[in-house]
Amino acid sequence: MGAVPSDARPSIVALLGPTNTGKTHRAVERMLEHDSGMIGLPLRLLAREIYDRITARIGERDVALVTGEEKRIGSTARYWVCTVESMPVEREVDFLAVDEIQLAEHPGRGHVFTDRILHARGRRETWLLGADTMRPMLEQLVPTAVVQRHPRLSQLSLAGVHGLGALPPRSAVIAFSAAEVYELAERVRQRRGGAAVVMGALSPRARNAQVAMYQAGEVDFLVATDAVGMGLNMDVQHVAFAALSKFDGFRKRGLTPSELAQIAGRAGRYTQDGSFGTLAPQQIPSDIAFAIETHRFAPVRRVVWRNSDLDTRDVDALIASLAERPRRKVLLLQERASDAAVLRQLAKSPEIRGRARGREAVELLWDVCRIPDFRKLLVEHHASLLSEIYLQLTSGDGRIRADFMHERIGRLEDDQGDIDALLMRMEFIRTWSYVVHHAAWVHDALAWQERTRRAEDRLSEALHEALMERFVEGRGKRGGRVSRPRSRPRRSSPGEAAVEAVPDGPFAGLSALRDKIAPLLEEAPVDDWLEAVVGSEHERFAVDADGAIWLQLEGATPELVAKLARGSDRLHPEIKLTDDRPLGPGARARLTRRLRAFARDYVAETLVPLRDPRLVNGSPAVRGLAYQLEQGLGTAPARDARMQLAQLSRADEGLLDELGVVRGHRFVYTPRLGEADVARRAALCSAFAGAAVHLPSPGAPSLAPPRAGERESFLLLGYALLGPRLVRVDVVERVSQHLHALPSPFDLPEEIPEWLAAERDDAEAAVTALGYHRTADGFVRPRRRRRRRAR
Repeated sequence: MGAVPSDARPSIVALLGPTNTGKTHRAVERMLEHDSGMIGLPLRLLAREIYDRITARIGERDVALVTGEEKRIGSTARYWVCTVESMPVEREVDFLAVDEIQLAEHPGRGHVFTDRILHARGRRETWLLGADTMRPMLEQLVPTAVVQRHPRLSQLSLAGVHGLGALPPRSAVIAFSAAEVYELAERVRQRRGGAAVVMGALSPRARNAQVAMYQAGEVDFLVATDAVGMGLNMDVQHVAFAALSKFDGFRKRGLTPSELAQIAGRAGRYTQDGSFGTLAPQQIPSDIAFAIETHRFAPVRRVVWRNSDLDTRDVDALIASLAERPRRKVLLLQERASDAAVLRQLAKSPEIRGRARGREAVELLWDVCRIPDFRKLLVEHHASLLSEIYLQLTSGDGRIRADFMHERIGRLEDDQGDIDALLMRMEFIRTWSYVVHHAAWVHDALAWQERTRRAEDRLSEALHEALMERFVEGRGKRGGRVSRPRSRPRRSSPGEAAVEAVPDGPFAGLSALRDKIAPLLEEAPVDDWLEAVVGSEHERFAVDADGAIWLQLEGATPELVAKLARGSDRLHPEIKLTDDRPLGPGARARLTRRLRAFARDYVAETLVPLRDPRLVNGSPAVRGLAYQLEQGLGTAPARDARMQLAQLSRADEGLLDELGVVRGHRFVYTPRLGEADVARRAALCSAFAGAAVHLPSPGAPSLAPPRAGERESFLLLGYALLGPRLVRVDVVERVSQHLHALPSPFDLPEEIPEWLAAERDDAEAAVTALGYHRTADGFVRPRRRRRRRAR
C-alpha cells in the first residue's frame, strides 16, 4: 500500500469493484497504518464484525464502536467503527472511509451516503468504497478522487435452478421477508438437517451466534435476507435466490441486476470460486446472469440528496429547508425519509408547535424525529411515541420520566415467547437503546444503557435458542450431533399471545405446521456462561504471573478459563482455552476472540506510557527508543540505547519526562515497577517461554540469585543482576546516583543495604558490581578509561 502520506494535502481514493475484492479489508488495514481513523459501514452487523476484528488485533482501548443503538468507546479511542448514519464527522481523524457508496441511490438512506461522499474527509486520506457503477457519478461529485479498480479475487458463475434437496453444502438461501425465511428454514431442517438464520433484525449477538454455528460446520445451510449482501464474511460457496423481487417499504419490485450481484457475490471467499442460482421455479434471465458473471452493470446516473444545512429558526423553516431542491441534475431530492415524515406529522400538533420555539427547541425536535423506528410501524404510530418523548423533554426537568421508561422497557425484558414475539421486542428495545444513548435525555444514562443492553442480550440469547430449536435438526454436518442448548420451559407471555392470537396472521399456518411435524427435541441444558463471558467487561478478567486468565463473574468464584500462550513475540500472545465445557467450534471461536481482545489491552496496559500516540509522531530517535523499551517490556540498558539517547531533541526529552520515562546512567525504564506491573511482565514472559517465570516476590527491591538461563527474562521484568542479587532497575539507579555523589574513598553508606533489602555483604558485593574498588580506606570510584587519540 505504500507509506502513509506525510504532506498536509489530503488525498481522496475511490476504491471500486465487485464483491470479494477485499475493499473493506484494504480500508481497515490502511486505517490502522494511520494514527487515527474512522470507517462508516452500511450495517450495524457489519460494523460490529469489523469492530470485533480490529479489537482482536489491537485491543479495545484504542477502538470505538458507534451505531445508533450501541456505543463502545475505548478509553484512548483512535479508531472509530461506525454505521454511516452514526459517523461523528465533526471529529478530525487522519483517515476516513465510507463503505458501499453505491447506496447513495437508495431512496430511504441514500441522502446520508451522498452527504458523506460530498463532505466527509480525513485530514490526510479519504477512501470511498463501492461498486464500479459509481465511477461516472464520482467523476462529477468528487472530480479530484483517484479511482482504483480491483478485480474480484475469485470467479462467480451461474449454477442454474435447484430444489432444496439438491442444494450443495455450504449454500445460502436468500429470501426477502421474515415469513419466507422461516418457511424456507423449516423446509431445510426437514430435508437437510438444519439451517442457521440471518436477518437484519437480529442483534449482533444473535447474528454472531447463528453465523458461528454455520461457520463451524454445525449446520451446512444458511437462510438469510439480503442483509448478508453488505460485506458480511461467511464461508458460502453457493447462493440460491428463493425470490427475485422484494417489498422495499413502499412497493413490491424486482431486484436490479446490481442488487442481485451484490448478494450473489457472497459466494466464494478470497480465491475460492463461488456459484449462484435460484430455487425452483424461479429463474434468472440469461442476460442478467451474464451481467452478474462479468460484473457489468448500468452506471448510477443519479443519487439521492437532502439539504444538510438546515434552518432551525422555527418548525416551518426546518420543513422548508428539508424540502429544498438540489442545484445539480445528478442529485435527486430525497422524499421518503421517515424522520421528515414524522416531523410533518408532529408539526400538525399545536402543543408541539407551542413548545418548538427558538433554535434550541427546534433542533431538539429534529433530534427526536430522527429516533429510528425499528418496528417499521405506520408513521402515525411512531409519531405518537415521539410526541410523548418531546413533550417530556420540553417540560419539567427536561428529562424523560423514569416511570415512563420503566413501564415501556419493562414490557420488553420478557425473554419468553416464540421467534416473532422475541423479534418484535428486540426491534423495540433497539429504539429505546437509541434513546438512552442520548445522555442528556434521561437521568442516570449509564444505568439505562446497561439495562437496555442486558435486555437485548437476553432477547438475543433466547432468540438464538429459539432459532436452533426450530430450525436445527438433531444431527449436523457428517451426521454428528449438534451441541446446542435446550430451550427453557416455555410459558405464555403477553408478547407471545399478541403475536399468535391473530388467526389470519402470516405465521398462523406455519406455527400449526411446526407443531404438527416438528416436536421439540431433547437437548443439552442452556449454558448462559458463554454469553456472560463474551459480554463481560475487561475488569472481570485477571491474569496471574504464570499467564493464566481468570474470570470473576458476578456472584461467582473466580474460575480459570484460558492461558496466555506463545505468539509471534512477547507483545502478541495467543490464547489457549483451558475450560472443559462442551462448547462447539463456533462458541470456542467467539470465546477466543473475546479473550484475544482482552489480551491486546492487557499488553497495552503493561506498556503504558509507551503507547502514547505522541511518541509515534516524534523524531526517529524517540521512536527508536520507544521501540527498544517496548521490546524490553519497559526496560532497556542505556548502553544499548546510547545512539538514540544522544540524538534526542529537547522536545523529545520534554515528552519523555512528561510520560515519566526515566533515562538513567545504566538503564532507561518506565517507572511502573510495582508488584502488579512486574506480575504483568512475568505473565507475558511466561507465555512466550512456555513455562512459568520464577518470581518469588514481585515488586521487591531485590531478589535472590536467578536460576540458570533466567537473567535475560529478569531484565524484562525490570531487574538487573548486581552482584549476588537481582536488583530492580530503579533501585540500581538510585544506588548508583547516591554513590556517585559521595567523595572518594567512602565507607558503605548504611542506607544502601536497606534500599537493596539485602545483607551488608550482599550490599558491598552490589557496590563492587557497579565498578567501585574496595581498598583499605574504603570504596574508590572507578576510573574512566581514556581514549587513545588516533594518529
